[in-house]
Amino acid sequence: MKTYTNTGNKDTRSGFGAGLTELGKTNENVVALCADLIGSLKMDDFKANHPERFFQVGIAEANMIGLAAGMTIGGKIPFTGTFANFSTGRVYDQIRQSVAYSDKNVKICASHAGLTLGEDGATHQILEDIGLMKMLPGMTVINTCDYNQTKAATIAIAEHHGPVYLRFGRPKVANFTPEDQTFEIGKAVQLTEGTDVTIVATGHLVWEALEASKTLHDKGISAEVINIHTIKPLDDKAILDSVAKTGCIVTAEEHNYLGGLGESVARVLAKHKPTPQEFVATEDTFGESGTPEQLMEKYGLNANAIIKAAETVLKRKN
Repeated sequence: MKTYTNTGNKDTRSGFGAGLTELGKTNENVVALCADLIGSLKMDDFKANHPERFFQVGIAEANMIGLAAGMTIGGKIPFTGTFANFSTGRVYDQIRQSVAYSDKNVKICASHAGLTLGEDGATHQILEDIGLMKMLPGMTVINTCDYNQTKAATIAIAEHHGPVYLRFGRPKVANFTPEDQTFEIGKAVQLTEGTDVTIVATGHLVWEALEASKTLHDKGISAEVINIHTIKPLDDKAILDSVAKTGCIVTAEEHNYLGGLGESVARVLAKHKPTPQEFVATEDTFGESGTPEQLMEKYGLNANAIIKAAETVLKRKN
């Protein structure tokens, strides 16, 4: 069984900051806009090195999206930065009308997504943003799993023409993907091979899926783990090829099961290969204040929950 090593916990938002810093050096068309959260989004270095390409709009997220859309007309590649809640729910009309409908080349970069925002509580812990963004025609939706992948994705989306939603988080999490990786939009990454159950995970749940697969292996269950970093466009082939071998699947995400990765996978299976599926996700609920660890445990978003889901879906297969 292939194993992965955590090279040291790092926050994915810092991966975004590092990627943006590199883009500042290599692509003069990249500009950055922030809604009064420079430190939280790790945009300090870009601002310091390229002040003429950085725009602090203040607590005016709707204006930020409108400005970004306008900048694309002159050939700029704007990266907007604020919390995921403010990047989507607060400005959905502006994104729909000025960015998605107009097919503007705006990169909407959203930190502090999901329950792992932690102590700030339910008002800031958006769990429906993937659903909101994937429903917009033409919108690419990416949810990265660690620091290295977030950095690589940030750099990659600058070369992709069209609107992108890049989602990442606040806490330090395992950093285990290659530092020199090539990020390919829409291409899932198979992390382990398995024959009994497929586990497809996104974001912070990818590491939890790997941890779960080790325990399952010890129990005699062979789990195939796939990192779905791009939720739209979804890698249908990777999913279908895997379930053709295993015959059942678990989806894992730090998001509401309504509208998230799990529903996207279910659509693929319903259309091409009906397959038993279990969902590891929040269930039609808001979050609450607490540490990330407490919340992931309470809402069933960790390795233990994935193990239970795998054992359940195996019974359904048989």
